[in-house]
Amino acid sequence: MSKGTLSTTTAKGAAVPAGYAGIHSGIVELLDAARQAAARSVNALMTASYWEIGRRIVEAEQQGKRRAGYGEQLIERLSSDLTGRFGRGFGVNNLENMRRFFLAYPRSVISQTLSGKLRNEVASEKSQAVSGKLSLSDLAHAFTLPWSAYVRLLSVKDDHARQFYEAEALRGGWSVRQLDRQIGSQFYERTALSKNKTAMLVKGAVPKPEDAVTPDDAIKDPYVLEFLDLKDEYSESDLEQALIHRLQDFLLELGEGFTFVGRQRRLRIDQTWYRVDLLFFHRRLRCLVIIDLKLGALTHADVGQMHLYCNYAKEHWTFHDENPPVGLILCADKGHALARYALEGLPSKVMAANYRTVLPDAELLQKELENTRRLLESHATIRPKTRKR
Repeated sequence: MSKGTLSTTTAKGAAVPAGYAGIHSGIVELLDAARQAAARSVNALMTASYWEIGRRIVEAEQQGKRRAGYGEQLIERLSSDLTGRFGRGFGVNNLENMRRFFLAYPRSVISQTLSGKLRNEVASEKSQAVSGKLSLSDLAHAFTLPWSAYVRLLSVKDDHARQFYEAEALRGGWSVRQLDRQIGSQFYERTALSKNKTAMLVKGAVPKPEDAVTPDDAIKDPYVLEFLDLKDEYSESDLEQALIHRLQDFLLELGEGFTFVGRQRRLRIDQTWYRVDLLFFHRRLRCLVIIDLKLGALTHADVGQMHLYCNYAKEHWTFHDENPPVGLILCADKGHALARYALEGLPSKVMAANYRTVLPDAELLQKELENTRRLLESHATIRPKTRKR
């Protein structure tokens, strides 16, 4: 080996060129920065588009204001047609958010914001754009926070409080998690009542470890996925992903009428996002089967959440000729497995009894869950040893 070409050897025996660590870390930083920039760009254009949609809805409502219920009919029709054309993201609630967004940030506010941002730029054309028709590119400059942050801000009824949270989020670079926590803890009211407001603002700007947003988090934001009409099949952990995959195959192999519908299916209730791990349709029962996996011990909150899922699915995912959905909670706590059906919401005890007869036995599911977890954990302990050979 000649001088200047020193290399090291990995556990697999492959030679690594000298200086590789620096090249690798530099590329990682480059890709992270690029993905963050891409997420910011998508969020800005998405927010600008939603503001413009809100403006058009409001102006259409004003033109038809003499007709009772015109606004509701307009949004419902738009929701149906846009969903059919563009997929997710255009439900009635989200269109209502766009309408409220425009009302909270009217053209006068946006023009003032843009004028301030472009004040130091030598761009007469941009100045004219601010005073005239606003393009999406112009609007994107006005919205610095992601759409999910503006959705959270819309829940703040008091205008002064909303402006305070927006200003602090911009000043402190708050993530949506941090913004949500500050609003939930009434940070505005506590700061207003504090004798040392400066100390409160400094303390409030300090993020917690769980507030950190990685490029992956930004890309996987549910609103971004909806806007780009991308599938959302992200799992919380490698173990959860492996368990879900094995259980999906297991249920299909049972041959009892299960038809796979989707994984990691998201749903939004008010401004909160939820995710169900597996969604099946049972041909014999003619109903959706919602499956949620918990890696910890089963709690009353998990049961209540499943009933929430079933109620949502009954209203939004179930066709008129189908039976009410049923929920299945699988608890994969280490050393203990539990399978529990949520049947209390069914219209009659007869239907619940029929469901129990047709659906796989809970003990069978628990046994499969235990076996799968043991198998996965044994593979996890064996794999590092094989790499050292």
